[in-house]
Formats: sequence, C-alpha cells, structure tokens
Amino acid sequence: MSLRSALTRGLALAAATGTLLAGAAAVPAGAADGKGNGTSAAAPSNGGPDGPGYGRGDRDPRRYQGVVTAKDGLWLRDRPDRSTRKVRFAEHGEKVSIYCKVKGSAVGGNPLWYLLTDGTWAWGSARYIANVGAAPRWC
Repeated sequence: MSLRSALTRGLALAAATGTLLAGAAAVPAGAADGKGNGTSAAAPSNGGPDGPGYGRGDRDPRRYQGVVTAKDGLWLRDRPDRSTRKVRFAEHGEKVSIYCKVKGSAVGGNPLWYLLTDGTWAWGSARYIANVGAAPRWC
C-alpha cells in the first residue's frame, strides 16, 4: 500500500470516528431538588431533532419560549425524569427555548417535561417553566 493511500484511509477513518463521537452527546432535564445524578445512554447530536442548522432554539421559528420559575433555579436533565443525570443548571428568571413536551415523572403533581434547546438539548420539568405565548407541541 502506498503512503498516499494509507494517509487517505487514515484521514477517512479519523473523520468517521469524529462524526461518531460528535453524535455521542447527551441531552435532557429536572428540578433543582438535589435528587439523582444517574447516568444514561448518549443521544445523537446532529444539531437536534431537525438535523443540521437547528442546533439552537433561537434559529428555528417552531421553538416555543418559557421562563424558569423555580426560586432556586432548575437542574436540566438528560431524560424527563428527576433521577437522571444533570446536564446543566438554569437560573430563576432565565428565558429558555422549548422544542416540545412529553409526559414523564411527575414533579409537584405535574407530569409534563419540556425538551429545551438552549445550546444543550436538555429536559426541564414543566412544573418550574412558565410558557411565554403558546403551549409547546407534543414531541
């Protein structure tokens, strides 16, 4: 095998590996209740459910808006369940972009969870996120 073909194969393998690794980013959410910090399987990250070009909620007009109402802020999680891994923390009053909603584990009697699209795809309990405008669509 020539040096050129070995280099070409090596670069192709590196590109494919990078694509696979980029697809291994986790997403979702929960309330700042101090419960759980489990792990979960990674979700593909190709810019979000809409594919490339819709990686942030502010670029897609189909996104809905909300405001975090939890006084102490809100832990966003990788699945719509309070016992899953914490992805990031949203401060009280923070505006968030909502992609859609699902039924998950109930928080304060509210079983709805929102998939947020603010740079990371994470889940937040609807119990602690007030809608701004129309209610989000179902996932």
